[in-house]
Amino acid sequence: MDTLIALDIGGTQMRAARFALGAHTPQEIRKVPTQTPGSTPEETLFHLVESVWPSGGAVRAIAAALPGPIDFQQGVLLTAPNIPQWRDYPLPARLEARFGVPAAMDNDANLAALGEWRFGAGRGHHYLLYLTISTGIGGGVILNDHILHGARGLAGELGHLTVLPDGPLCGCGQRGHLEAVASGTAIARQARAALESGIPSELSLHPPPAAKQIAEAAAKGDALARELLAQAGYYIGVALADYLHIFNPTCLVIGGGVSRSGDLLLDPLRAAMQAHVMSPEYLKNLTVTTATLGDNAGLMGALALAERTALEKQAAP
Repeated sequence: MDTLIALDIGGTQMRAARFALGAHTPQEIRKVPTQTPGSTPEETLFHLVESVWPSGGAVRAIAAALPGPIDFQQGVLLTAPNIPQWRDYPLPARLEARFGVPAAMDNDANLAALGEWRFGAGRGHHYLLYLTISTGIGGGVILNDHILHGARGLAGELGHLTVLPDGPLCGCGQRGHLEAVASGTAIARQARAALESGIPSELSLHPPPAAKQIAEAAAKGDALARELLAQAGYYIGVALADYLHIFNPTCLVIGGGVSRSGDLLLDPLRAAMQAHVMSPEYLKNLTVTTATLGDNAGLMGALALAERTALEKQAAP
């Protein structure tokens, strides 16, 4: 039986899954810490791939979701958080040399978008925008059934749109980006500042409050927590209006841990998007929904990329 191998590589752990060709449920899935004593990340990855390699049949392709920017012209991962050994790292070439099968890679946010488009909330759409709101804000764009990469593969940094000029400092070093005002990290920072200023809230029982505690307090009716989520939803909605103007998708998929706050975040998000869009034509037949694949979005996107890689190899002369 022919198979595909999908990899989801993060700064703390890496996962590998084997799928039968045409199937969407893994035959086998394993995970290991990314940094293992006595082993380089590459050696750990190779051993992980070997652990899911089929005893019979052939592997048609391997594809990996990676936590960093990728230069597709050079075929390298530029950097990866918590994996300092992987700078300008040619992962596909290394996998092909070791295992003798076609290999591909993409940024994890892009592949999460691809996963939701192929297997999740975005099925049936040809133009999709995926936004994940968690510790940071990232995403990916599907245009005419293909991931938008840009000239070098650096497109799709949806969390780094300026929504508040001269606003809070973003982790990237710039100010006022969406990530700096509406991510889980930003919401938690705003909560701490509010509590230090003396604003009463249940959140004072959870010092320092994280985004999860803020969402839980908001669900119980805490005024400060609700205000923080509404403010984040507002800025996300403003950004989404801009994305509608630029990409004109038919589906917006919102994922990440903060999205689990539900309508406390999504209602102000929708209201701000509708208030800032330049024409109601952008909202016609637009689906706004939450992600369905959860933590498996990147892994399933890697499967979709492996499918494409196998087909392209088959079609090559």
